[in-house]
Amino acid sequence: MPELSTWIWVDALRWRAEREGASCFVLHKGDADAGVVLLKLVDGDGLARLFVPVRDMEGERVWSQPLGGLPVEEARADAYIARRREDDPDIWALEIIDRQGRHFLMERVEE
Repeated sequence: MPELSTWIWVDALRWRAEREGASCFVLHKGDADAGVVLLKLVDGDGLARLFVPVRDMEGERVWSQPLGGLPVEEARADAYIARRREDDPDIWALEIIDRQGRHFLMERVEE
């Protein structure tokens, strides 16, 4: 089954987050059809968690936390995103601000 275009997936995530009272911002738009999405989740205290998509052994998309499962300084997450954007300008970067720490991802998140 083909995956959704990236821009449609991004719009759906924004809608889910904003419907629940969180803020969602597109920091960088990448390729509309096949760009990879990096998600920065900010808790409001200057700390962030970063989520990136990977494929599991069955080929399903799951979300990994390349900086670890605990919140880090927001600047550290921003630096990671900047490095990835240098390597791949088609990457999308999103930021969700939610005091409850919800990421609104529907796929499995690796801890």
